Amino acid sequence: MNIPTIEAEPVLAQNAVLGECPVWDDRQSLLFWVDILSGNLFQYDPRQHKCRVIDIGEHIGSFALREKNGAILALKSGFAFYDFYSNRIERMINPESHLSNNRFNDGKCDPYGRFWSGTLSYNVEKGAGSLYTLSTADHIETKLKNLTIPNGMAWHLGRKKFYFIDSTDRKICQFDYDPASGSIRNRSVLFEFPTDESLPDGMTLDADGHLWVALYNGFKVVRINPVSAQIEFQVELPVPQVTSCTFGGSNMNELYITTAREHMTKKEIAEVPLSGSLFRAVVPFRGLKADRFKG
Repeated sequence: MNIPTIEAEPVLAQNAVLGECPVWDDRQSLLFWVDILSGNLFQYDPRQHKCRVIDIGEHIGSFALREKNGAILALKSGFAFYDFYSNRIERMINPESHLSNNRFNDGKCDPYGRFWSGTLSYNVEKGAGSLYTLSTADHIETKLKNLTIPNGMAWHLGRKKFYFIDSTDRKICQFDYDPASGSIRNRSVLFEFPTDESLPDGMTLDADGHLWVALYNGFKVVRINPVSAQIEFQVELPVPQVTSCTFGGSNMNELYITTAREHMTKKEIAEVPLSGSLFRAVVPFRGLKADRFKG
């Protein structure tokens, strides 16, 4: 099958060890993303081509915007609120304070304003992670256990399905999703990736309900039709560790893509020096506004 393919271009050269979790702020036309292992939160203004680097001071797995301004963070020390103007961090609850070798990883808000984020162990121990949801500052629920690398999340346009990736499983799984309660059940496999060196990582949904998945060590992002379970479009990058993607821009047709240089040697980085940078591709599809935390 001949898959339509375009190439992404570098937008901002960075040395992110593990760039992740891009989020487009449609109110301010800004892009945010994190470098998990440096503890940095990036704020990029594409109109002025300026990037603000915010040192959070600890490993930051994921990030989402709040409905009432500011952000919610999933930190090594647990969930926290962040104020962009005062730079104040208000720490809340840590469901894994007893697990010193675990940290938070990817996260996202669902259409009803709950923040979902998963954990993994630093040595990627099989089954050591879990998936949590936070609906208010002190109300947390465990959604899934025995995870290894919890990553991409998305919700069906009809809000009846939850899509989820545990990277080492090499699958996109889907669950029945109850919008009112946030409960998930009836796990099934929507799409299975081939057994090669690449792993499915971050994921987003477009306005047609198709899934876009970043392939870590795969040099690309692929667009998957959830009905036919076929790859119908792809965006190639000049770096291997493609970690996540989101839509942005005034027409929501710009795909922003984060990358990493985790575990790469100096020689490998010299061969692909843009590893860890931010990329963008203008695609013939439109995305959706990011959901915000309502708690």
